Amino acid sequence: MAEVRKRLLTAVAAAAVLGSLLTAAPASAAETVDWKPCADAPEIDCGAVTVPIDWAHPDRGTTTVALARRKATDPQARIGSILMDPGGPGGSGVDEVKYGWTLSPEITKRFDTVGFDPRGVGASTQIKCGLDELIADHPVVPRNQAEFEQLAQYNRKLGESCARLTGPLARFGDTKSVARDMDVIRAALGDRKLTYYGVSYGTLMGQQYAELFPDKIRALVLDSNMDHSQFTTWGFLNSETQSVQAEFGEFAAWCGRTPSCALHGQDVSKLTRALQNKAARGELKDPESGEPITPLDLASIIRAHFYGPDWDLLAKTLKSFADGTKPAASAKLKDDIPVNTVFQSVFCDDWRLPVHNFAELETYRRAAAAFAPDVKVSSLGWAAITGCIGWPSQADNPQHPLRLHGAPPLLMLSSKHDPATPYAWSRAAARQSGSTLLTYDGWGHGAYFKKSQCVVTATDDYLITGKLPAEGTHCAAVEPGTAQARVAGPKPPSTTGF
Repeated sequence: MAEVRKRLLTAVAAAAVLGSLLTAAPASAAETVDWKPCADAPEIDCGAVTVPIDWAHPDRGTTTVALARRKATDPQARIGSILMDPGGPGGSGVDEVKYGWTLSPEITKRFDTVGFDPRGVGASTQIKCGLDELIADHPVVPRNQAEFEQLAQYNRKLGESCARLTGPLARFGDTKSVARDMDVIRAALGDRKLTYYGVSYGTLMGQQYAELFPDKIRALVLDSNMDHSQFTTWGFLNSETQSVQAEFGEFAAWCGRTPSCALHGQDVSKLTRALQNKAARGELKDPESGEPITPLDLASIIRAHFYGPDWDLLAKTLKSFADGTKPAASAKLKDDIPVNTVFQSVFCDDWRLPVHNFAELETYRRAAAAFAPDVKVSSLGWAAITGCIGWPSQADNPQHPLRLHGAPPLLMLSSKHDPATPYAWSRAAARQSGSTLLTYDGWGHGAYFKKSQCVVTATDDYLITGKLPAEGTHCAAVEPGTAQARVAGPKPPSTTGF
């Protein structure tokens, strides 16, 4: 997994976001987009808008935010544009739209689908960090105070390299800045009010847009919500780990009732805990590469397969580990299994989750492992809190309860069993904001893309007409691996973080 981690780190070296507190005026409608066919996807239009680096001081330089547009398929029925973000932090809405990310045909008929790369990401002006600093060896799970300090030094040097190579933009990528950029995009698209779909970390962008511009909202769908009122480090890690452990229980139950599961008839929990113990002793190897697999690597592999969910593939992978044999071609470990140790410049400006020393961090790790014996800890939650240890800048957009004043009703979606943004987070965000929460009683991340016609129909009705589903609506789960789950539907984004 070390080589996989290095490739992941290299691939996203320049894809970090987030930065500073904002107090500027709303966007001007004077901005327009000079659309041209995308060089690598000529059927899609590409463009950009220009925004201030520092919204509090617009005269101190500008940066560009890249866009990609797929036009509505029925111009006569066109309502406007729907702006979309796939999460991350650091996800590229431009790439997702260019390569097929859409909502349902009912939406793409009536709306131009517009993806954007948040400031600092992808085709936008990039936040760049030093590759040497990024791939430098460092303890991912410190074993003592000395290693805790080594981790802090690694994070500090990485953050300093981002500021050195990027300049001021490195400190101004925070979500409030992104939300203000979204209003420039709205105006440049010619829409009087914003129609938006954001998933995962994209929900935080939508939430903060609604706080800043309540009178500029037409319809906002926030799918798999962040809860920016998670104030404590332990509360954040605890909720993340509980959601992953709970979905492991769902996976084990599925194996028990599904004869095609590679671990059917076995005690899945017992097998996985044995693998975790073997990893802790340094004895677990990737059967294909021979590289050692740490407990955190194993936790990351498990969580990555919960997004879809890809339970069949996970069962085959765990079996290959237990048997010491190479997985079948269909179960081969993919290089895009997320390690998520490189989004500090995104996350650490939006969240203040301090860890003061090794003893405190070890207390969190042991507490998580005690109630999550199969997964031990959420690898995503762990990467988020440890990635900010020693980070050279403080959070300029720290947590606060979501408070909306004067905004129209919003629609929030959530899977009941979500491995990345716990269901409790969406419930909290809906309660704080007075939004309607539609619950998908199934599994995975991104409720709209789980082949539930119930979810899609209710969401589409809201986007088209503004009519919300009844408060407390639940949509039945679609069993993973069933024919219904495999039917054609909206294409999900390739989100691997929040």
